[in-house]
Amino acid sequence: MSLKHTEHRHKTNHTHVAAAALNRMQASKRRSSRMALNAPVGLSGEDRLKVTFTMSAKATNLNRHGAAVQLPRELHVGTLVKLKNQRGHEVNARIVSQINAIQGVSTYGIEFVDHDEKAQQFWGISFPKNS
Repeated sequence: MSLKHTEHRHKTNHTHVAAAALNRMQASKRRSSRMALNAPVGLSGEDRLKVTFTMSAKATNLNRHGAAVQLPRELHVGTLVKLKNQRGHEVNARIVSQINAIQGVSTYGIEFVDHDEKAQQFWGISFPKNS
C-alpha cells in the first residue's frame, strides 16, 4: 500500500469522525425534539435548474420548527419553498441542508420561515418540551 493511499484513508476517516461529532453537537443544540413520524406534504418552489414545481413529498423526522423532506428533485440550500399539509394549511420553509440523495430521491432538512401559530400547528401534533 502506498503512503498516499494511507494518508487519503486517514483523512477520509478523520472527515467522517469530525462529521459525526458535528452531528452530535448539532443534535444537542436542537430547538425542539424530533418525532420519527412521516407525513405526506405538497411542496412547491424552484429547483436547481430554476424550474418551478409543485409535487407530493414525504416529510420525516418532524419537529416544531421543520422536518426532513424527501422528493425526487434537486434543490439549492437556502431556497424558499412552500409546504402544504393534508388539511390544506400552508407554510413557507427554507432548505437548510441536503441530508442525502439515494436513487434519485433527495432528502433535505427544512425549517419554517415564520414562527407564528400557523407554523406551530402545521403538523397537527404536540411536541414534547425540551429539557
